[in-house]
Amino acid sequence: MTAETKKEQIDALRRDGFVIVRGLVPAQECAWVRERAQAQLNAAEAPLEREADLQYPGAPASSSAPGGRTVRRLLDAYGRDPAFAAFATSADVSGWMTTYFGEQVLLSRTHHNCMMTKHPQYGSLTGWHRDARYWSFARDDLVSAWFALGDETASNGGLWLIPGSHRPDFAPHAFDDAKFFRDDLPENQALIRHAVSPTLAAGDVIFFHCNTLHAAGRNLSEQVKFSLVFTYHGVGNAPRPGTRSASRPEIPV
Repeated sequence: MTAETKKEQIDALRRDGFVIVRGLVPAQECAWVRERAQAQLNAAEAPLEREADLQYPGAPASSSAPGGRTVRRLLDAYGRDPAFAAFATSADVSGWMTTYFGEQVLLSRTHHNCMMTKHPQYGSLTGWHRDARYWSFARDDLVSAWFALGDETASNGGLWLIPGSHRPDFAPHAFDDAKFFRDDLPENQALIRHAVSPTLAAGDVIFFHCNTLHAAGRNLSEQVKFSLVFTYHGVGNAPRPGTRSASRPEIPV
């Protein structure tokens, strides 16, 4: 990747709140990591989070209900498998993030740091939200990397994002009590109409800002969708002491 290309990508992220980098990771590496994730999913290898834990729309009502053991995330991706950690700290990702932040970059082990699994039938909806709603840092300036390990589309639960939605300073009433962006308000609906759902192939990466509004639908395919997700920030943007964001040591990349 040339310096000029990287600058164009970062300019797009600053403008739109997200950018897609095609083919950043070789497809064969994605296939290997997906196989490892499938094995860990089959073994229900802890730590993990189940759909029933969150109770998002479409999730099983309880762990004892049909589909109640469906896994939503394999947690602590960095710590659970060296192959996952290699994605998070690759030279391409490190160089990209260092250029964006202009300083030493840290990987959060508290936020994201997971293998997202979107299952057919019992995989739930994720409403419109900003990730910064539950993060506590000096500034809302963090970037997440979403690694597609296979095809991602609107029909198998791929991401939806609203271009430019990281910039507005929304009034509190734009969000509900759980800090999801309300889709019943006309002014919010006008913004949501501009949402896009990029089609991704294995090895494509979406870099998106922590204030970019995004959502995800149900997986209508017959296969589990795997996505590896990590979050980064500059060393000068420290997590606030005593908060969950500061609860685990971070990783220099």
